[in-house]
Amino acid sequence: MTRQWKLVAIVVGILALGAAALTRFGGTMEGVSVGRRAPDFQAIDLASGDTVSLHQRYRGYVTLLNIWATWCGPCRVEMPGMEQAYQALAPEGFRIAAVSIDEGNAEDVRGFGRDLGLSFDLLQDRHTRVTQIYQTTGVPESFLLDRNGIIVKRIIGPHDWNSPVNRALIERLLEQPAS
Repeated sequence: MTRQWKLVAIVVGILALGAAALTRFGGTMEGVSVGRRAPDFQAIDLASGDTVSLHQRYRGYVTLLNIWATWCGPCRVEMPGMEQAYQALAPEGFRIAAVSIDEGNAEDVRGFGRDLGLSFDLLQDRHTRVTQIYQTTGVPESFLLDRNGIIVKRIIGPHDWNSPVNRALIERLLEQPAS
């Protein structure tokens, strides 16, 4: 066997051992999809400055998790409809967790909310971990969760959350008790 082929055999052997080790000892990455429990994450609540967890703060509520940024034009377009749905359905147990992935100042995100008259929860994840956890492809991206934290709907891009179809879906989810 020539020296070159020996080197190739060694490299192939190392790659095979590495692949076997990853298969045996590597963590499994569960998909984020409809029908699965929404992964937990933490972000800063811009109203209080506290760190909040999705599973702790929104347990038992029908929740719209919206991942967005102040520099995103389509995010600005969809927010008024989100606010309308929130105003109408919050008394029934509907919550919105709008997680900004802006890396800058929290005051910029608060100002965005004030400009649009938003009253639902504005959260900020400066480290953008939520985008990794939820495997997002851009902003906005939204996940509608039932009272048990199960993803019922996933939308990539802007969406009219105040449309009759979405309002009816949220109302149906609100009628179901948490288990």
